[in-house]
Amino acid sequence: MATGALRDIHFEFDRYDIHPDDAKILDENAKWMRANPNSLILIEGRADERGTNEYNLALGERRAKATFNYLAGQGIQANRITLISYSEERPQCTEKNEACWSRNRRAHFLVRPQ
Repeated sequence: MATGALRDIHFEFDRYDIHPDDAKILDENAKWMRANPNSLILIEGRADERGTNEYNLALGERRAKATFNYLAGQGIQANRITLISYSEERPQCTEKNEACWSRNRRAHFLVRPQ
């Protein structure tokens, strides 16, 4: 289930590095995760529609993994987090422009209480 407590982070085109503004979001997400130690987290790596399915699947996975690595570095237990890549599937926006594509390039968080 989605929760307003965990915010998505976004990525530049063809990139999977964590920007400083997104690091602040992940710091807040990690704070919530520490306060809710029984919650299991799913990180969904997403991409925009440009590129092949195979490339976007791998890019979504790298985005999810970069997000996971950052959270693990903040002390979040790895066994609480599951990763999946949806590549360009499940877009947040379907218009054909950069503003829309930038919203789709993200790591999305879902929570499953234990």
